[in-house]
Amino acid sequence: MKPALKWMPLIMVITLAATGCARDGYYHDRDIDYTDAETAPPLTLPSSRNANDYEDAMPVPDISGSFEANSEGRFDPPRPQPMGGSSLRDFVETREMGNDRWLLVSMEPSALWPQLEAFVERQGMRVSNVDSQRGVMETSRGTLRLRQGLVANSSEVRCTQGGSPDENCLAALNDYLAGQGQTASNSALASERRNDAEGAGGPSIQQDGEEWVVQTESGADRVWAELSHQLDEYFDQEGRQMLVEEDPQAGEFLIDYMTLTERDRGFVSIVFSPDVRQTAQRIRLRVEESASGGSVIRAINESEKPFTEKDARELLDELATLLR
Repeated sequence: MKPALKWMPLIMVITLAATGCARDGYYHDRDIDYTDAETAPPLTLPSSRNANDYEDAMPVPDISGSFEANSEGRFDPPRPQPMGGSSLRDFVETREMGNDRWLLVSMEPSALWPQLEAFVERQGMRVSNVDSQRGVMETSRGTLRLRQGLVANSSEVRCTQGGSPDENCLAALNDYLAGQGQTASNSALASERRNDAEGAGGPSIQQDGEEWVVQTESGADRVWAELSHQLDEYFDQEGRQMLVEEDPQAGEFLIDYMTLTERDRGFVSIVFSPDVRQTAQRIRLRVEESASGGSVIRAINESEKPFTEKDARELLDELATLLR
């Protein structure tokens, strides 16, 4: 065989392989379609449609607070938020503060009211007075009171007799609502999606003078009770975030928390620091009434370590997430 012919098979293989890599080769490259794609006009639905039957499949709620970049203009993404707040909440949960006890139900008051009426009828209670506007139902076994919950898409239900919580009534109501199953859960989910799409309000990060605070529309007692439950549930990581003690009379909590500054310490900073470990620091959380209405949560440094404005904002943002 002539030397020139020996390379013919290899040349043919290379030629066939290169053909597939060309723009108009055998295998069509869809990336080109995306590059050359043109924006089409938005889909227009007829005005006669029922608007309630159409909504975003994945609505994006409005964010609270504002965008904050560092001194270099670069955005540092925060660490993932804990699955607190409404994300892992049971449909019915018990809350208490001092001698007061009530139920927190993951359903809007307007949707929960018929459930309370059904409960009263099932228990054989005689109704003497009903005020649906105020959310009050007086019965032969006590008074049921319903109001909007501090947490988004939730309600607070109290059952009292003689001005004191009725433990038997609350227990029976808890069992009844928990037993409603998928029907109640679907109603709560629909309400949550609707409120998310409408941008329902909730705790937000605001600046009060020279410090950041969590601003809420609810009273300090209600905020303290809910924050107490959430801190007890999620601040249980020793050395990182831990609830140390709480004082309901003063409306305060003491926590150990590893700040953003501490977590971001580099290798050189750790080596030349008196303490080579990354540790949490003591911070006091104070819940107090706001002069503009509602209440605020403040974070006060109780340690000798620095507690920057960025540290405070990051911690308060985590607390606001727990309350949503």
